[in-house]
Amino acid sequence: MNALTLVFVAACVFAIGYRFYGLFIANRVLGLNAKRVTPAKALADDHDYQPTNRYVLFGQHFAAIAAAGPLIGPVLAAQFGYLPGALWIIIGAVLAGAVHDMVVLFASVRHRGRSISVIAEHEVGKTAGFVASFAVLFILALTLAGLSIAVVNAMFASAWGTFTIACTIPIAVLMGFYLRARPEGVVGASILGIVLLAVAVIAGPYVAADPDLAIFFTFKKSTIALLIPVFGFFASVLPIWLLLVPRDYLSTYLKLGTVALLAIGVVVVHPDLKMAAVTSYVSGGGPIIPGKVFPFVFITIACGALSGFHAVIGSGTTPKLIANERDVLFVGYGAMLVEGFVAILSLITACVLVPADYFAINTPAAVYSGLGMTPVELPGLSAAIGEQLAGRPGGAVSLAVGMANILASVPGMRGLLSYWYHFAIMFQAVFILTAVDTGTRVGRYLLQEMIGKVVPKFDEKLWIPGVVLTSFIFTGSWGYLVYTGDISTIWPLFGMANQLLATCALVVGTTMLIRLGKARYAWVTAVPGLFMVPVTLTAGFSNIMHNYLPKHLYLLIALSVTLMVLSGVIFAEAFGRWYEMLGIRQKIRDRWGEAVLREVED
Repeated sequence: MNALTLVFVAACVFAIGYRFYGLFIANRVLGLNAKRVTPAKALADDHDYQPTNRYVLFGQHFAAIAAAGPLIGPVLAAQFGYLPGALWIIIGAVLAGAVHDMVVLFASVRHRGRSISVIAEHEVGKTAGFVASFAVLFILALTLAGLSIAVVNAMFASAWGTFTIACTIPIAVLMGFYLRARPEGVVGASILGIVLLAVAVIAGPYVAADPDLAIFFTFKKSTIALLIPVFGFFASVLPIWLLLVPRDYLSTYLKLGTVALLAIGVVVVHPDLKMAAVTSYVSGGGPIIPGKVFPFVFITIACGALSGFHAVIGSGTTPKLIANERDVLFVGYGAMLVEGFVAILSLITACVLVPADYFAINTPAAVYSGLGMTPVELPGLSAAIGEQLAGRPGGAVSLAVGMANILASVPGMRGLLSYWYHFAIMFQAVFILTAVDTGTRVGRYLLQEMIGKVVPKFDEKLWIPGVVLTSFIFTGSWGYLVYTGDISTIWPLFGMANQLLATCALVVGTTMLIRLGKARYAWVTAVPGLFMVPVTLTAGFSNIMHNYLPKHLYLLIALSVTLMVLSGVIFAEAFGRWYEMLGIRQKIRDRWGEAVLREVED
């Protein structure tokens, strides 16, 4: 199959999905109302709540949700062939992921920008809310640790990447002050940011080539592992307009620009997919993913099709910035479809590689020697790039090799293979780091809410000691995991936990739709939610029995069981709430004049 065909199919399905299914949910299911005052306006405080231009917010939201999942997950899932991953990304993004993101964002806007755990408490019950608070905080810490470790592995000893990423911070602060002085100057701030970012990207290789400059941006893994939590702390504490929003918005230009460049490369080069549509590993026994295509393709490809991390962002920073409730469609549904397109391109970068080369990169040498394969183009690619590429598992290197190979195949660019490879490594770090800053701030929100139930002062969002203390505690928790852990100990658990959170969010969203008197439309969230219940629980059980238990990883076993039990509590209480509300025949009018089954606190 040709890669161009897959790109065309995905783009068409996503466009049709937004135009028809997205609008159906916005108008008929949710009833988005432009006249309702959003939390960004009602609670504006110039710190967390701030009405934001829809295009700036789209960029910030997309930058926050699009982390390692749509890049790494599809690359690893290529083990099963291109067809299983492509089907899950295209169908899942339209019918599950985008629905999940939009409904969670809508629910949080209707609940004063509160977190998914508070929404669960109001919509499902106090037990579900209490359990969800711990589950979300725990999953978020695991997520940020996993994402940060990926950044550490991409940035250490890389002066080019570190310099470019470091430059995004002062550029973002400059943009923040510019927009503060001229709120209507989005175009001017964008041009300023793009020009300065382009200068940083172009200057990166020259900085890396100059020993006197490179020394200031070349760090060991342990140093990078400390610097990233420090950055997360300041992104959590500083006013949202000063660093987080402009930096994530700025990073979106690099993200979307690179994605567009890669898409153009696919159109120009139109490479063939060398990986089979379905490989023999769909039945298990694969060297990369230790399980069968069901359920592991749904767990491995997380953010590109469905992701619980999006529920944290969609009930964290974004709902506090929505200026118009109608923007929920554009920001929530639209950004997820763009991420699905990124996932398709990532899948293509893996599948255009010769299968023997793909497995040589993504498996340790000892494992690869038992596969009966011999690298084909990899030795030549290693020589041209100037790095040893074999035996570099994790997905990041094969993604960079695939991207570089496509872009360098564009007429006139063959001699830039090494440049494009290192650019792709830097691009991945930027892609991931924007989720780290937003995720840390959301974790601070959640921790303030939890402590605020015991010490009410902490629930005051502008109480500086509370902001600083909760930011330090949360940053320290995931920062410790980054400093002491590694990708192999954290990432497998994150995959299952992330989809469990998405499942819980869909179940909570279904509960809200039923309460709003929209039971006839509740299937839009109930179907993907109920589908993911057996998927996630089966994956968790399989991980325990076939991955963790043989390796005596008892801590991971305990964490997996705990997460599944906590999720089970939420499911049980939600199903009971469904049964109770479906028996109500008389609707009431809420304070907005809308007919609902029961009213809850905003």
